[in-house]
Amino acid sequence: MTTSVTIGGERFYLTANARADGSLGEVFISWGKQGQTSAGLMDIYAVALSVGLQHGVPLLNLVHQGLDLYFVPNGHTDDPDLPRVRSVVDWVARRLAIDWLPYHVRAAEGIFTMDERVSAAGDWLAAEAAKIPAVQAQVPSADPAADPDEVMDAFRADLASGIGTPVKPRNTPRR
Repeated sequence: MTTSVTIGGERFYLTANARADGSLGEVFISWGKQGQTSAGLMDIYAVALSVGLQHGVPLLNLVHQGLDLYFVPNGHTDDPDLPRVRSVVDWVARRLAIDWLPYHVRAAEGIFTMDERVSAAGDWLAAEAAKIPAVQAQVPSADPAADPDEVMDAFRADLASGIGTPVKPRNTPRR
């Protein structure tokens, strides 16, 4: 299985081959022209990954070493699952994890696809929206139907302080 990506204007190709049992067996990474330093470094990194896999090193241990490694080229990619990376090694580690590790293992390491991140953000937003009535009940008001601006001020104070007790809103004129 070969995947290509552009990172910082540079094109990379990652080939990952499976063993007979379906697990990852070897990795090849191509970058630039043969004979260039960058191509040689990617070749030896791929060889190191492959030798580790062939000697029984768990993929998670190999992937963990490359996560968040920072060097150029970095930044935006054309990989829809990983739109930003810190380096090509960061991309390789995350791409291998996404393609070869189960979700619960990746999630424990904080490795998510963009769709998984969007879904998690939606779940968080829904949970936060569900808290608003609870915040409204805590806002001191003589009126049973509290002012929505007071509710939002209390909610913002709760988020900002992280303490959980809303601060009484200031009597400042609204714009």
